[in-house]
Amino acid sequence: MPYTEDRATWFEGQGLWQHIPESDWRDWTWQLKNRITTVAQLEQFMTLTAEEKAGCIFANQKLALAITPYFFNLIDRHDPNCPIRKQVIPRSGEMVLSEEERLDSLGEDEHSPVPGLVHRYPDRVLFLVTDRCAAYCRYCTRSRLVSNAQDYNFHPEYEQGLRYIESHPEVRDVLLSGGDPLLLSDKKLEHLLSRLRAIKHVEFIRIGSRIPVFLP
Repeated sequence: MPYTEDRATWFEGQGLWQHIPESDWRDWTWQLKNRITTVAQLEQFMTLTAEEKAGCIFANQKLALAITPYFFNLIDRHDPNCPIRKQVIPRSGEMVLSEEERLDSLGEDEHSPVPGLVHRYPDRVLFLVTDRCAAYCRYCTRSRLVSNAQDYNFHPEYEQGLRYIESHPEVRDVLLSGGDPLLLSDKKLEHLLSRLRAIKHVEFIRIGSRIPVFLP
């Protein structure tokens, strides 16, 4: 379908959810509660390709299917090669495993001194604080633990992680990730940030998040 001004307006508006009050549409809790999480829901809104149908059959065995209505509205439902569509709708290629492929594709576990913390580089750590996301990207490099679809049983140990950082003065950069840290409650996030700010040798605190994309 060619790009037109009308189509641009459709993308920017509520699209398939025009009947929803704007106050609900702009409410992040409504967006989370009304995520598309099943093949049946997907097929209500679009025609899946054979590759997508096959992928959806196995999707929840590897990584949960979840798409916020806002982000689904950005998909070009008429173009199977739409890059936004490819980000969140499973395809059969997900289930193809090579002999060399590892569950922990980035080799993070071998650099994890305490649960939920990765210390691969001398002056920085990756602090995994949750296994939940607003929507699940099909290319996720941490799909073994995100969404718990593979029963990885991931439980971040905040205190262990914080104590490790406190006791390692070479660490000056902390990246909060997961899952998506901005799904944590304000209270929990403030606790983590306050503790990290109190560590004198920590100079940088970063948050890896796609919340601004999925729940703007």
